[in-house]
Amino acid sequence: MEDRKRIVVKVGTSTVCHPNGAPNLRRIEKLCRTLSDLKNTGHEIILVTSGAIGAGTHKMKLESRPKSIAGRQAAAAVGQCELMSIYDRFFLDYGSLTGQILLTKGITENETGRKNVIATLNALLEMQVIPIINENDSVATEEIVYGDNDTLSAVVAAAAKADLLVLLSDIEGLFDTDPTLYPDAQLISIVHDYDKAREAASGSHSEHGTGGMITKIHAATIAREAGIETVLTSGADPNVLYDICEGVSVGTLFTVKEEES
Repeated sequence: MEDRKRIVVKVGTSTVCHPNGAPNLRRIEKLCRTLSDLKNTGHEIILVTSGAIGAGTHKMKLESRPKSIAGRQAAAAVGQCELMSIYDRFFLDYGSLTGQILLTKGITENETGRKNVIATLNALLEMQVIPIINENDSVATEEIVYGDNDTLSAVVAAAAKADLLVLLSDIEGLFDTDPTLYPDAQLISIVHDYDKAREAASGSHSEHGTGGMITKIHAATIAREAGIETVLTSGADPNVLYDICEGVSVGTLFTVKEEES
């Protein structure tokens, strides 16, 4: 466990929200309890969360996710407050303080901005605070937006010099073909060759394939370049984080090591 002390955990919208966009309180509470417990054992936790636009859409009682940029930014502004209120309340119940950081590509790709982000992250972790990070969707434009929190979480992991990146998603890991179309699809437990992983993902035509899975492999690639391993697995039960921290094989591990011949 010592070699996985500083961990960045990214949760997708499907993990923290119900299909209608409403916050999944039972799962969020379990996530906060698990992360607080891991912090109590000596881990340094950074949480990257999605779900702001969905939560805002639901809270504003909109029929569907806004199509306009301004509408999505408004929903994100409302949803970000909603999510942070829930996170703060649950984390406090388990003895953890939280701090919010909203980022854009314009900040992290600027040398001064990146240094400030790193300094803030380190200060929060030293003070035993759990940073909760999201893209600043309420003001971001196409030029400064990452567009997905998988990539953002890998950028944060690299900046924070994390020991591990965990992507909690709505799928158990990377499969050799689309598991929604082929029941005999096999889970790939470890990835050494990222090019082959992309081939496996591009062979799928579902949301688990070309779209969502490609961004996760891209995130793992960014993390690998920084010497950080990535674990991709389902976020249905946040307790899986205990197994990951203990080195148990879960989901798909994107290793930084070359495959042994």
